[in-house]
Amino acid sequence: MAQATVTEDDKGRLAIAGELSFATVPQLWERWRSLSEGRQSLDVDLCAVERSDSAGLALLVEALCRARQTGQSVRFFNIPDQMLTMARVSGLEDILPLQQDT
Repeated sequence: MAQATVTEDDKGRLAIAGELSFATVPQLWERWRSLSEGRQSLDVDLCAVERSDSAGLALLVEALCRARQTGQSVRFFNIPDQMLTMARVSGLEDILPLQQDT
């Protein structure tokens, strides 16, 4: 069974790993929400995402919406090529705060 995890890395970023799918995203979202509460800004590193379907992209959109509702800023780093392609095709590339790692 596919798995996905979210942890806080040594830079204070949320680090997403594994497979983002309709099967894994709901549980991941609950953990994401608990780790992101109380922060003014949130950086999310996606470099360890192995595969994603549209649920993974929906996760990023939901995180952005939630951040805007709560006055939090959010940035996504190291988006995998597969997810970036889906974002481009769906017109989300210019909406999502995608960053180059520094």
